[in-house]
Amino acid sequence: MSVDGTGTEQGGGGADEPGWDVDPDDEPGVAVIAAVGRQIKAWREAAGMRAGAFGAAIGYGEDLVYKVEGGRRIPRPEFLDRADDVLGAGGKIAAMKRDVAEVRYPKKVRELAKMEERAVEMGLYSNHNIHGLLQTPEYARALFEMRRPAYSEDEVERVLAARMARQRIFERSPAPTLSFVQEEVTLRRPIGGTIVLRRQLERLLEVGQLRNVEIQVMPTSREDHAGMDGGVEVLKFEDGTAVGRSDGAFAGRPVFDPKQLRILELRCGMIRAQALPPGESLAFIEQLLGET
Repeated sequence: MSVDGTGTEQGGGGADEPGWDVDPDDEPGVAVIAAVGRQIKAWREAAGMRAGAFGAAIGYGEDLVYKVEGGRRIPRPEFLDRADDVLGAGGKIAAMKRDVAEVRYPKKVRELAKMEERAVEMGLYSNHNIHGLLQTPEYARALFEMRRPAYSEDEVERVLAARMARQRIFERSPAPTLSFVQEEVTLRRPIGGTIVLRRQLERLLEVGQLRNVEIQVMPTSREDHAGMDGGVEVLKFEDGTAVGRSDGAFAGRPVFDPKQLRILELRCGMIRAQALPPGESLAFIEQLLGET
């Protein structure tokens, strides 16, 4: 399935998507999808349609209809649009797309995306792979597919869609200030193969031209390195508050305490100072692209 899902033929003449099942531990998500399912069922029964006939009319299998109505499957936007047309809901079912969109991705990703949407400044250091906000779909898919224990295909599609949705941060106005530091090795490791790596390097060069974005490279040859404990992220908000996280500090948990944040900010500042300046970094990435 693509980012929005791709149907596969099912019995009964309809099409069913591989689907994103509702996470039972995601209480807000469960509540929203259950409410949406009840509304669809109520509209279908009011129209006097059986589930099989309704599924055939909107191009989906009867089994998927029951799963959506039972709150066990997250409907994709096309399902809601077609249901609205067939049931004559006058936009009331289609309007639920906004509610569904807010819970279609894993809870942890939604919480992260909300913080990123609020941030006016972000300092980000990545040492194992390209930062998620900078990844191309192909690069991100390759990372998710090599995960162990392995994700199912459905899980790959769901987390991939969630990661790509986070990149709307580059379209925000006013734009936040984004500072990335990438380890040199992350730019050389051919995740997904040479073609995927080339497109990823091209993407870095594109994003690096944005006026609100700085991308720096930490050379492998550096003797002094403040990021040896792992990745670091510091997000600052308009009201003066902030949140930070580091793989090697405070058990990897998000921190809000000013004293702990100062430690992470100090570490971020040292990492930026030790990395190549932004202009030299883009020239370095361009050189790597030419060698790849």
